[in-house]
Amino acid sequence: MVNIGQMNQLNIVKRTIYGLFLDGEDLGEILLPKRFVPDDFTVGEAMNVFLYLDSEDRLVATTQQPKAMVGEFAYLTLKSVETVGAFMDWGLDKDLFVHYTQQTRDVVPGEKYLVYLYLDESGRISASMRTNKYLKDMPESSPLLNQKAKILVYAKTDLGYKCVVNNEFDGLLYHSEVFENLKLGTVTDAYINKIRPDGKIDLILKNSSGDALDDIASLILEKLAANNGTLKVNDKSSSEEIAQVFQVSRKKFKTALAGLYSKRVILVTEKGIELVKK
Repeated sequence: MVNIGQMNQLNIVKRTIYGLFLDGEDLGEILLPKRFVPDDFTVGEAMNVFLYLDSEDRLVATTQQPKAMVGEFAYLTLKSVETVGAFMDWGLDKDLFVHYTQQTRDVVPGEKYLVYLYLDESGRISASMRTNKYLKDMPESSPLLNQKAKILVYAKTDLGYKCVVNNEFDGLLYHSEVFENLKLGTVTDAYINKIRPDGKIDLILKNSSGDALDDIASLILEKLAANNGTLKVNDKSSSEEIAQVFQVSRKKFKTALAGLYSKRVILVTEKGIELVKK
C-alpha cells in the first residue's frame, strides 16, 4: 500500500525529461523530479522515496529524508511566520506548515517546538503544536513496564524533563534520574520505571534491574582500582557527590554498594570505601 507522508518502495515505470515516473498503484504514476533522479537506475527497479503534495497540491516523490513522518512527533525549528500560519524546517525543500489554529502560543523564528505530523482534510502534510490530543495514556497493565523505550525530550519543568515515549505516550524523566547535560530535542533510550494511575509514565535512564545494579557495582570496582583502592565517597555521601562520580542516583549506588559489602569485596569507612586486600 502506498502512503502519503511515509517512505515507500516504488517501482520505476519510465524516464521523461521531467524525471522518473514511479508506480503509485491506486494513486497512479508519481513523478520523482529530475533533481532527485540518481545517476544509476534501471526501469522496473524499486526506489525508496517519500511522498507528499507539492505547492500545487500535486503528489510528488523525493529522495530527501524528512526529520519526521506522518503519525510521528518531532522537535523542529520554526523558519517563518505568515498570516495563515508558520513554516518549519523538517528536512525537505518544501517547509512543513503549521496552521495558526494548530499553534498553542506565539511562535518565534529560530525557536524549536514539539509538533505532531498529520494529514489535513486535503491530504497535505501539516504539523500541530496541540500534541496533548495525540499523546496516549499507557495502561497500568502494559507489558512495557520496566522495558527499554525510545524517548524524545521536549520540555524541562521543575520536576524534570517531559518526554514522548515510543512516539506514542507521555512520560517524565525526573531531575534526580539525570546525570548528564540533556538537551531538548534529544532522542535516546530510557526505561519505563512506573506507570501512574493517570496513564503517565515515570522514566529512568538506567535500568533498575539486577543486571543494571551489577553494572553499577562493576563501575564502583573500576573506580576503586583506578584510584589505588580507595574513594572518598560512601553510603553517607550526598546525592550530588555520588552523581558527580558515578552518574547514578544515591539509592542505586547504595544498593550496589551493599551488594559489594555483603560479598566482602569492599570496606565502608567514615572517609569512604576501600577495596578489601586479598
